[in-house]
Amino acid sequence: MFDAVEAFYRPGTVREALRLLQDGKNRARVVAGGTDLVVEGDRSIRFLIDITHAGLSYIRRRGKACVIGATTSMAALENSPFIRALADGILARAAATCGSVQIRNMATLGGNLANGSPAADTASPLLALDAGVVLADARGRRKIPLTAFYSSPRKTAAGKALLIEVAIPAPPRGGRWSFQKLGRTESDISLVNAAAGLQLDPQGRVKWARIALGAMAPTPIRAVNAEKLLVGRKVDESALAEVCNEVARQVRPITDVRASAEYRRETVRVLVRRALEECAAATGCSL
Repeated sequence: MFDAVEAFYRPGTVREALRLLQDGKNRARVVAGGTDLVVEGDRSIRFLIDITHAGLSYIRRRGKACVIGATTSMAALENSPFIRALADGILARAAATCGSVQIRNMATLGGNLANGSPAADTASPLLALDAGVVLADARGRRKIPLTAFYSSPRKTAAGKALLIEVAIPAPPRGGRWSFQKLGRTESDISLVNAAAGLQLDPQGRVKWARIALGAMAPTPIRAVNAEKLLVGRKVDESALAEVCNEVARQVRPITDVRASAEYRRETVRVLVRRALEECAAATGCSL
């Protein structure tokens, strides 16, 4: 595909990147790590805009929230003490599954989300953490919930805007978290992934629960109905079975070269159960 590219730009600011993107119209493409772009092989692209020098590689605390620049690499997330300590390291664990070491050194958080893949490994933990994304365009910057970012496979709410930051609010105290993934190989894209979090009250009942899924619908999703089923109950065999059945009813998997829809539907039951069991075990609850 690169033999069709006419120009390569490396802007030093977000404003410059947006100007170049607008000037390139539909023939310009933003690139950071480039790991998704190379796979696409889109020969309509004439201009590449590398935003890795635009000041978007950072992990910071902002008040009680954590903010992460869009060009922060998976390797940086995986190795950051701050991210490894956030919510039992759920995002660091997901980043550590995003391909080989070489891929993780290049792939970026913003790219993983903006690519719009329903199987994006960082999307499900970020959905579980109630994260939002900051978009920039000619009119300024705006923040939207990650739940509103995805519209359909490979399509997002970004439009002609640039995803510049991910914001994660402070997780509720006392919660425990888990990320589970199944791929054909250790470094392959997800066949299914699941992220979960929960907190138990002194009586061992669930105060709140969060369940998010990847590769199980046209976009990454929160299993809201399944979450509600857990609240107020103890994490026992009956509750787990009911929740996993609800998850299986809610999802809309597809059959592709990696797995059948039926296989994905059965696998998501297993991964959600494992995730909830890990969360419960971390609170000292035994099933």
